[in-house]
Amino acid sequence: MSASRLSRTPLPGIGTRYDLTTREQRRLSVVAHRDGGRTLSAYRSDDPDACALSLRLSSGDAAALADALLPAPQCSTLLHTTDLGLVAERIEVAGTSHWNGRLLGDTRLRTETGASVVAVLRRAEAIPSPAPDFRLAGGDTLIVIGTREGVESAAAILGRE
Repeated sequence: MSASRLSRTPLPGIGTRYDLTTREQRRLSVVAHRDGGRTLSAYRSDDPDACALSLRLSSGDAAALADALLPAPQCSTLLHTTDLGLVAERIEVAGTSHWNGRLLGDTRLRTETGASVVAVLRRAEAIPSPAPDFRLAGGDTLIVIGTREGVESAAAILGRE
């Protein structure tokens, strides 16, 4: 059997497509959209050009799937938060969110939930360690770390419309 192959194709204005051909010659693709979402597609074995399944995943769905597929650490200095009872998740701020245009500090996320926003993904830019005076915008994806309960509470606060 041959080795698996992964190719990467930029999709201007959309994101990046990753195509995987497995050792068994099965084809999968993932389109990583600029908004943080993903489209996962699997192709038929009898006709590798025919799509058998296509799923649109939110950024949170994609992060959960990535956690499930994450290989063992390749470096002993990598921190796996689940080993410490912490989780890191992507939480999107909807355009209709109460927090669209408001300051991060106004959410009181850390005070109310114990969870911390460690970065904000906005379009193709990552903003690490946003300060309380950082202004949120619809479409922002917040990288939040904390306990499972804290992150779920943060998602509930950020989902307020």
